[in-house]
Amino acid sequence: MVREALADVPEGALVLVACSGGADSLALAAATGFVGPRAGLRTGLVSVDHQLQEGSGERAARVAALAGELGLGFGEMRAVVVGTAGGPEAAARDARYAALGEAAEAHGAAAVLLGHTRDDQAETVLLGLARGSGLRSIAGMAAVSGVYRRPFLELSRATTVAACEALGLAPWQDPHNDDPRFTRVRVRAVALPVLERELGPGVAEALARTAGLAREDADALDQWAESVYQDCALSDIAGNVTLAVRALEGVPGAVRTRVLRRAALAAGAPSGALSAGHVRAVERLITRWHGQKAVDLPGGLSAVRRYGTLIVAIRPIA
Repeated sequence: MVREALADVPEGALVLVACSGGADSLALAAATGFVGPRAGLRTGLVSVDHQLQEGSGERAARVAALAGELGLGFGEMRAVVVGTAGGPEAAARDARYAALGEAAEAHGAAAVLLGHTRDDQAETVLLGLARGSGLRSIAGMAAVSGVYRRPFLELSRATTVAACEALGLAPWQDPHNDDPRFTRVRVRAVALPVLERELGPGVAEALARTAGLAREDADALDQWAESVYQDCALSDIAGNVTLAVRALEGVPGAVRTRVLRRAALAAGAPSGALSAGHVRAVERLITRWHGQKAVDLPGGLSAVRRYGTLIVAIRPIA
């Protein structure tokens, strides 16, 4: 799977592996250490110290030192400061990706490999279902997203554990992975086992398969919406987006709401604050127009319909 994931990376390019020392990323590092040199690629390992546990720095340094043993060209440790935005899990993830992105840029890496498995994908889908935030939220993680690649998305966690055992590698068991304070841990330790017990085996595989199908549909709808946006946008500058109403009246709601969300973001609405409720309220200016007043949006914006156009702009000061 690593070989296929790196098939389009040019010979001589650098590939980094993000490795925490857990079974998934350790197996990935070992696989990359085997495949990379044979494909004419340079390889490296990056271990991120979140500084959230006693001794985390020493542990991350030990993982980085495994690079040579695993067949990788070099290893390095990067320490991060985890903030509080979005909760502990999101904050740690944001800090980790920032560190990996900085490492990729510093070394000129063509790809950064992540050890997410099919089990991680299933957990992500369940979390998305619980949020109820639309098709994209259950599309899970992409196999390729910018510089990041996830070769193990079709492998089970049990497979990576077995691979480490076969290779004589001793994965680190992160205590946070068993801490029920974290939502993902409860999904992994409670929700998925209950589903497997009550519905039968294969739930994780089915959820991961659903993610793939949902991603294909979401990508197609996003492409359609982008085409409609380009056709109906009369102006598109920060703080002011104007759309032709007629062009939006005849498209399906799933496309129209994507166009309206795109317009609000282009005008300056914060992504995290713009809800489905906001977008639906703006949509009613098109589908249920009866002369209603402007709709207030996050970021000090409002949406108003005037003379056949929908204007998303900074609210005038009263």
